[in-house]
Amino acid sequence: MNFPDHLLYTKDHEWAMQKDAIVVVGITDYAQDQLGDIVYIELPAPGTLIEQGKEFGVIESVKAVSDLYAPVSGEVIKVNEALKETPEILNQNPYDQGWMIQVKMKDARALKTLLNHTDYQKLIHD
Repeated sequence: MNFPDHLLYTKDHEWAMQKDAIVVVGITDYAQDQLGDIVYIELPAPGTLIEQGKEFGVIESVKAVSDLYAPVSGEVIKVNEALKETPEILNQNPYDQGWMIQVKMKDARALKTLLNHTDYQKLIHD
């Protein structure tokens, strides 16, 4: 499993990468592995307001349908449109090409509630 140390993680298996006031969001390598072959993803449109810890989308695999949870609150400013046509990108490359949304953060203090890569690894290995 791959858990880049420059990312932050949620207990629900999303990752967050801060770029100034923007946070890029995706699912972890662990999440895509547990889901299996991803066949569909539903993401919010740009302009949608999302709230930390609340559902922002849905991901469907051959095994299950799962909700996606926001690591921060703010406005969705960009969506990875490539995932609509080829959701399997999430299985192949969940961290780079597989990013889901970009969010203009409401409050950067929300990042302090997320897990670093060491704590996330402990979470999934317990």
